[in-house]
Amino acid sequence: MNFQTEAQHDCYQKVVEWLPEICDRVSHAQNPIFSLQLGSATILVEIRPFRELESVIYIWAYVATDVEVSSDLLLYLLKQNDIFRFGGFSMADDGDIKFHVTLLGASCQQNEFKLALDEVLNSADRYDDLIVERWGGRRAADALFDI
Repeated sequence: MNFQTEAQHDCYQKVVEWLPEICDRVSHAQNPIFSLQLGSATILVEIRPFRELESVIYIWAYVATDVEVSSDLLLYLLKQNDIFRFGGFSMADDGDIKFHVTLLGASCQQNEFKLALDEVLNSADRYDDLIVERWGGRRAADALFDI
């Protein structure tokens, strides 16, 4: 596995120890990325370097794909970001919408990690139907099964 810093490696090892207690369907990629199946949702957990002595845990899930991007949709997502405890929506260049939470790796505790996973899972599950119903496209969970 390619780690860019020691802090990234240390954080990865910490998350590896936590995951079996949280989820029994975990895939390890070649990079410091985990894929978790929780119900019908797929959540990705990336351990990214952040400066030399820190790392971040980037937890995210696709919410919707093939959505027609409009100013109304963007304003809605931006306003929703204001009400989340932590995390928020983002959009890729191709218009795919995802929900994500970023945590500092070194100081992250297992309960904080679990809460962040729940926030991503619940937000993706709550907003996928709403976004597709109002702006079109497909739920990311449905689109993943088409691959």
